[in-house]
Amino acid sequence: MLKAFTLVGLGGAVGSIGRYLAAQYIQSRFVSSDFPYGTLLVNITGCFLIGIIFGLTAKADILSEWKLFLVTGICGGYTTFSAFSYESITLLRNGNIMHFGIYIAASVILGLLATLIPVWLLQKI
Repeated sequence: MLKAFTLVGLGGAVGSIGRYLAAQYIQSRFVSSDFPYGTLLVNITGCFLIGIIFGLTAKADILSEWKLFLVTGICGGYTTFSAFSYESITLLRNGNIMHFGIYIAASVILGLLATLIPVWLLQKI
């Protein structure tokens, strides 16, 4: 268990630092900072990265330790959007169409509401 925590923690540190650097670099390249270009790029590249890992693990025997480090650690630290994407595709590939739809709708709608409601409530105080 300690080995798993260490791998996830080290990967998470790499991913989080990568997210910060990538988002800051991209955002600084655009004149208008009203649109979150950096976050968008991080989410898309994180999905691309987890897609590569997903594709490779389907074709080769990759140790579970490497999956923990790469998927949960680096990709999870870089962007949780990639985990959302990976889990959605897994549901779809397993034929769980209803769960796929519910997961996507619930994640987007409830995630937005979970952010909006406290912001709205705290503005009222």
